[in-house]
Amino acid sequence: MNKPEILPDSDIAGPKARHKTTQVKVGHVAVGGGAPIVVQSMTNTDTADVESTIAQVAALTRAGSEMVRITVDREEAAAAVPHIRDGLRKRGINTPLIGDFHYIGHKLLAEYPACAEALDKYRINPGNVGFKNKRDTQFADIIEIANKNDKPVRIGANWGSLDQELLTKLMDENTASANPRDARAVTREAMVQSALLSAARAEELGMPKNRIILSAKVSAVQDLIAVYQELARRSDYAIHLGLTEAGMGSKGIVASSAALGILLQQGIGDTIRISLTPEPGGDRTLEVQVAQELLQTMGFRTFVPLVAACPGCGRTTSTTFQELARSIQDFIRDEMPNWKTKYPGVEELNVAVMGCIVNGPGESKHANIGISLPGTGEAPAAPVFVDGKKFRTLRGPTIATEFKALVIDYIDQRYGKGAKLPETTAAE
Repeated sequence: MNKPEILPDSDIAGPKARHKTTQVKVGHVAVGGGAPIVVQSMTNTDTADVESTIAQVAALTRAGSEMVRITVDREEAAAAVPHIRDGLRKRGINTPLIGDFHYIGHKLLAEYPACAEALDKYRINPGNVGFKNKRDTQFADIIEIANKNDKPVRIGANWGSLDQELLTKLMDENTASANPRDARAVTREAMVQSALLSAARAEELGMPKNRIILSAKVSAVQDLIAVYQELARRSDYAIHLGLTEAGMGSKGIVASSAALGILLQQGIGDTIRISLTPEPGGDRTLEVQVAQELLQTMGFRTFVPLVAACPGCGRTTSTTFQELARSIQDFIRDEMPNWKTKYPGVEELNVAVMGCIVNGPGESKHANIGISLPGTGEAPAAPVFVDGKKFRTLRGPTIATEFKALVIDYIDQRYGKGAKLPETTAAE
């Protein structure tokens, strides 16, 4: 039998170098230019409801959102923005706020200068910033206000509100072409041109490149990949990624992860948002968690300790390991906002909660701290491994509680100033 070939390191797949983009400062957050990929989210409260919006921005921030977009769609919303900003600052929250403007953004920013000043970035949709002869004037008005207040803008084209004049023009040109493309390809080109032409116009109006971020959102995975690849090829503006109208539950998570994962692997993207449709009464912060897990799973950033857990099989009909894995994972995520300052580096922690002896001991040895629970019908003994060595064996009905306590002790010992764990031993 021939020996298997071992690939040299140079042949091992890995993320491509980041697409080189111009860095933009949004409040205190750096976007692009080699800065870490930023997680963004958006509220779904009525912005005019100051307290509800403050509460949701605070919750999104606590979950890990590094920028939050809020809808500014009418006068009451514009008037509320400074109060939202001030309320957040009183709570010690300085997360950059992005104003999402459509149709009358020029009017709201002009008539509510305190709103224009309070926001850290404006989002403009070139497809509905204005229509016909008003488009250029109203776009220019927003850029002028942004320049006056030293605010960056995101020029965000969207498949559902694409500039119809531009699309019609490109369709007509395509029809007259000797080698016409299909309508979908022309629509993708219109998306790219809409963003790039608007960015060029903003620069003509005096906005520097280091205050412009581009996005071109569609709802179909393959179209999104194609549009962003072309946008990155033809520009060096900072880029915001997102699959618009991704959907609800697993569909939205899978679609967003598939599209954004491919682009991130190709080095494209400086900020991301996972646009999940929440379940009725669901938790808005889920989109933040998914964005973080996508970036962490792909190795771009580290946010929270990882918990490895086996999927379960016929050897693990007990739910003990499932309950323990969920308990540890939820506990870690809930405590992370406090641990960030108390335990520097704790996000690098790896925990394993395994269900039986087949892969349990081996997987547990690879983790910083891991447990291999007894499978169905096996002796009620669960070995615990710390940094690759047998630490002790837990027995009895309190295995889950004892292991959770050991995880807390390990974190305190390794990342804090607590007492050290006893020496590892294989004898227990």
